[in-house]
Amino acid sequence: MPNRPAQRIGPFALTRTLAWLRLCAIAGQSVAVLVCAWWMQLDIPLLPLLLGIGLLAVFSVFAAWRLRQPWPMSEWETIGHIAADTLVLGYLLYFTGGASNPFITLLLVPIALSAAALSVRAILAVAALAGVAYVILLYWHVPLPMPMHGELHGGFSLHVAGMGVNFVISALLLGFFINRLAHALRVQQLEVQRVRERALRDEGILAIATQAAGAAHELNTPLSTMRTLLPELRREHAGDALLTEDLALLEGQVDRCRTILREMIAFGKAQLSQEPERLSVKQFIHGCLERFQLLRPEAELTLELDEATAQTVLRTPPGLRHALLNLLNNAADASASLDSHVVLLQVARDAGWLQLRIRDHGPGFGAGGEPLSLGHSQKQTGLGIGLALAEATAERLNGTLTAGNTEHGAEVCLRLPLAVIAEQ
Repeated sequence: MPNRPAQRIGPFALTRTLAWLRLCAIAGQSVAVLVCAWWMQLDIPLLPLLLGIGLLAVFSVFAAWRLRQPWPMSEWETIGHIAADTLVLGYLLYFTGGASNPFITLLLVPIALSAAALSVRAILAVAALAGVAYVILLYWHVPLPMPMHGELHGGFSLHVAGMGVNFVISALLLGFFINRLAHALRVQQLEVQRVRERALRDEGILAIATQAAGAAHELNTPLSTMRTLLPELRREHAGDALLTEDLALLEGQVDRCRTILREMIAFGKAQLSQEPERLSVKQFIHGCLERFQLLRPEAELTLELDEATAQTVLRTPPGLRHALLNLLNNAADASASLDSHVVLLQVARDAGWLQLRIRDHGPGFGAGGEPLSLGHSQKQTGLGIGLALAEATAERLNGTLTAGNTEHGAEVCLRLPLAVIAEQ
């Protein structure tokens, strides 16, 4: 079925509900007509009634075809479907007693369903259709014949029985289908809440990115100054071996900061261009691990990557590398908190997904085991944005990020659809 806009309640939801209700109506009307004609032996116009039910069945086929089309459903088109149902129901009631038929209250069902899914104007239009149908049937109809055999007050008994059956049918229809519409409304509200939370998180990430861009611009000048002065200080204190060693280390750290700033600028340009890198999984993973080993040389990293997965060609989005590095860095920090340096990275294909599983030997996640929200961290020196950025990257690529605990520590699994990130 073609993709449809994310609209779980409204004209489309009501039209889909009417389609199911229409099938129930066709079955119920067919049984009622046949029972009245053959078992109760009422002298009703069988052929016109079956013709009306047949027309409703044809319209039901058309409605099922329409629901599978990609273009959106408007309120007035939904009202057109309700008008067709009302017309057929009025046609059937015309030949079976009109307004005196106990099933006349079924005209209220579309109004009740519309009230849960349509605007006030549309509800008034549906109510007007039902009102016009009722008034017409009140004055123009074919009287319902009495049973050929039965009690003295057989007509009244038949009317009471019809009222009872109508009550049961109306209660079931309204209860079931309004419950479905209410469930769709709850699902939509939850989706709106998730979108709102995601927007707030993305707004926070954007604010951090803006501040980071400004900081990168401001840091470039002092770093250039330090890079110029440090070699001079080394020459001036060449006789002090300990100071020279410290200055050499400081110079290396300054160069590392400048490299990080350049990579930040390159990453920003890549994000603006939206041009993904085309690398095999092996090239991508080893590139990330080389960078990680430079950042965390003390980490004891173990990689598990099978040959079939390694040859998969990826259209690597710019943010994926940073997401993986953030997860590896968090795992290294978690292991270090318990005097361990063990980090395990498992890369595998799972059906149509690329699965990156990172494990550590740390204390694990707290209760719930869920990734932390932006600005919160379990580490004393953490900024609380690593997992949030990785989760945002996963959602942008239609993937998932899950977190949990193992017997040795924590495990974070990044699952990404190959249909999005891999060459087809």
